[in-house]
Amino acid sequence: MARLPKLAVFDLDYTLWPFWVDTHVDPPFHQSSDGSIRDRRGQSIRLYPEVPAVLERLQSLGVPVAAASRTGEVEGANQLLELFGLVRYFLHREIYPGSKVTHFERLQHKTGVPFSQMIFFDDEKRNTSANWVHQQMGRDSRHLRGEEAFQGGKSSDVQGVQSA
Repeated sequence: MARLPKLAVFDLDYTLWPFWVDTHVDPPFHQSSDGSIRDRRGQSIRLYPEVPAVLERLQSLGVPVAAASRTGEVEGANQLLELFGLVRYFLHREIYPGSKVTHFERLQHKTGVPFSQMIFFDDEKRNTSANWVHQQMGRDSRHLRGEEAFQGGKSSDVQGVQSA
């Protein structure tokens, strides 16, 4: 059987949704009568289309999921996770300004999962180290090739996987 990561960690901004929650949208957020998620100005807010399916697939494979975000808009980020129905996928959330190193140290302490058995999805290369998949335009099925590289056990392959 293929080796899966023991923890999949996702950044939020430009990884799950196409904006920075602390600068591009205006919290608080709400669900409008038509079911769409909107900010205080009424601007429609959306996820990248394949995010729910990817998170559902990871859950079905038994891979725990965590969030690691440096946003200063902690309340807004958590509110969006709730409004989009994603909270159920994220067993751990490290959402606060600061270093991703701190986020990962806390995730390792909480989960007991070694860094070598985590996979991290982020849009900013500066936030990545160890095993990561850099993505330029959000999380979608193209990134499964990074997960396949991880399953093959070659961290050098995983580090080199980038979206087109």
